[in-house]
Amino acid sequence: MIDNAYDEAEPGEAATVPASPETARWPAVVSLTLGVFGLVTAEFLPASLLTPISADLGISSGTAGQTVTVTAVVAAIAGPAIVIGTRSLNRRWTLYGLTALLIVASALAALANNLTLLLLSRVLLGIGLGGFWAMAGALAMRLVPMAQLPRAMAMIFTGVSVATVTAAPLGAYIGATFGWRAAFVLSGIVGVVALLAQALTVPSLPPAGHAGLGTMLAVLRRPKIRIGLFATLLVVAGHFAGFTYIRPYLEGIPHLDVEMISLVLLAYGLGGFFGNIAGGVITSRSATLGTVFAAGGIAASAVILALLGTSWVASATAVTLWGFAFGAFPVSIQSYITRAAPDEAESAGAMLLTTFQIAISSGAVLGGVLIDLQGPLGVVSFVAVAAALGASVMVARGGRQMALSEG
Repeated sequence: MIDNAYDEAEPGEAATVPASPETARWPAVVSLTLGVFGLVTAEFLPASLLTPISADLGISSGTAGQTVTVTAVVAAIAGPAIVIGTRSLNRRWTLYGLTALLIVASALAALANNLTLLLLSRVLLGIGLGGFWAMAGALAMRLVPMAQLPRAMAMIFTGVSVATVTAAPLGAYIGATFGWRAAFVLSGIVGVVALLAQALTVPSLPPAGHAGLGTMLAVLRRPKIRIGLFATLLVVAGHFAGFTYIRPYLEGIPHLDVEMISLVLLAYGLGGFFGNIAGGVITSRSATLGTVFAAGGIAASAVILALLGTSWVASATAVTLWGFAFGAFPVSIQSYITRAAPDEAESAGAMLLTTFQIAISSGAVLGGVLIDLQGPLGVVSFVAVAAALGASVMVARGGRQMALSEG
């Protein structure tokens, strides 16, 4: 049995942990949800607008697609940089700045008449996205009592889930009806609403911790942080190795047509939404248990795809389960990392963000190699192994903590 005592801070940290409020500031948490919804929506909008963007700007679809890559790369670098560069600023003002970057980036994208301006907008978006992700756990910890942190994180990640499900279809509809620039106007409006909500609800949050490269290295020496990051690397790399190539799998194994594939991917997105909620509920008891649950669910879905994938019912069910399980993973691992380093939550969050981005990139590359060498079944087999190893790492760590606590 995995107990939430295993998710507490290391001995001796309590004196430097920023005080959590006695009562939760849920309106402020909602304002963070609005901000992350706008950022993630803007991140994924180009995926559904590549054709009109490339036609309007006179560039290839492949070149237009790099606007998504640029944002991800910049976000990976910007997370630690923002945490370190703004360490002396009130976190409320830092949050305002990150949300303002969403507004400016959306405006530049809507006005872009060449590739350079569009890429500039995506760089600014990456800075805002990376900084926001890196600080999300630390901000939530200072807005609600520690016991309610999983619920707060689940609310924030609901913004991610909704954006992931709606960004592509909404962008495609708006692009076809009003033009691709209107889609970025909409993301800018979301940013304005989020900024106003933050101005009205987020209290003053003086700097806490001692963010810096030395601090990050010191945090990395904590066993629980290393275990969490290693598990993240395994699970996220496995996930993106498989999900990046889910369409070739669905076309080649159960032989689904485009319409059916769209429905299956919609089910994946809806599964992710409910998985996020379930992850928050489980993590309120134990972030370790939540992470094991999520990783184990991904592994189980991949096993179903590997063994029963020729059945369209089994494939559709497995992909939906996959979405549900992965939806639970970010809220679980973010809560785990935040609890493992509550005194340096921003530095720990920045390291988690960078680990995520490294895992995404390496997973996608490895998935491409596997699908060329072994086909779709080789890819989903790798997903099963990687996710199972990630779950095993967390279970083994829980077992060691249990032995220590009982001894």
